[in-house]
Amino acid sequence: MPIPEPNLYPPFNIVRLSHVEYGVTDLAASRAFYVDTLGLQVTDEDDTTIYLRAMEERGHHCIALVQSDTAYVGGLGFKVFDEQELDKAAAWFDAQGLGVDWVERPFIGRAFRTRDPFGIPLEFYCRMDRLPPIHQQYKLYRGVKPLRIDHFNMFSSDVDASVAFYNSIGFRVTEYTEDAETGKCWAAWMHRKGGVHDVAFTNGTGPRLHHTAFWVPTPLNIIDLLDLMATTGYVGNIERGPGRHGISNAFFLYVRDPDGHRIEIYCSDYMTVDPDLEPIKWDLKDPQRQTLWGAPAPRSWFEEGSVFEGAALTASVLKAQPIVAP
Repeated sequence: MPIPEPNLYPPFNIVRLSHVEYGVTDLAASRAFYVDTLGLQVTDEDDTTIYLRAMEERGHHCIALVQSDTAYVGGLGFKVFDEQELDKAAAWFDAQGLGVDWVERPFIGRAFRTRDPFGIPLEFYCRMDRLPPIHQQYKLYRGVKPLRIDHFNMFSSDVDASVAFYNSIGFRVTEYTEDAETGKCWAAWMHRKGGVHDVAFTNGTGPRLHHTAFWVPTPLNIIDLLDLMATTGYVGNIERGPGRHGISNAFFLYVRDPDGHRIEIYCSDYMTVDPDLEPIKWDLKDPQRQTLWGAPAPRSWFEEGSVFEGAALTASVLKAQPIVAP
């Protein structure tokens, strides 16, 4: 299916992705992973919830870890431009019949929850508590030195449909993978903030969260994290990489938290702010699509993901297979 023309005048103005809520089964174990190992900063915590931010972020948090009996993803957060745009967004989702619930969230102003047509829980807001900058407090840098949240990647049972919906609210396609036999889209990368992506969609049983990614300063930080994980009991949590993606050109590493939530460590992609930038097309069978150096991803990377709270799963309509590591 052809990639839709970019919608440069969407019904409301999303600035960027913002935050994610993870249900975790052992809050202390998750704190050790995200704070002591990855290096995210605690901004608030109690017996049930830990809020975290990365080093360049001024908003209160980019991750909320919530103690739970089961692991889940509570929702994906997005920041809109101002209060007027927030009201436009709420009216638009309500008009689509997707439901709008105004909610109270700690450290966030007016906000509403909704779902996309595929069941992914979404949260929109325009104001989050601001914290003092810490990016020059170098004594705080630990682990992989995460600078900011970069993107979400979701499993979608129909990537073409996901692209069409997110295009309708202003996300623009930068790169995509096409199955040559069917002409359908197998994966797509879409942005708001001017990087390669704020959201991406990968073919598979969905909706599920494939991963959340954090931007780091250099590939050397990823090497440092690997050494740290390999010598502090986390070697089994290293899933894929390090390597360089063909798509996005980014240097990457995929790791799993104690509940199996996948985190990508990411750097070195490129700027995409021009509104007339043409998407880059890749063939599903191109080995350099996954990794520029040709190494295929493990089967777990194509099959395992985190469930969204309250979302029913649907098997993919596209059965095309990528190259999988033996």
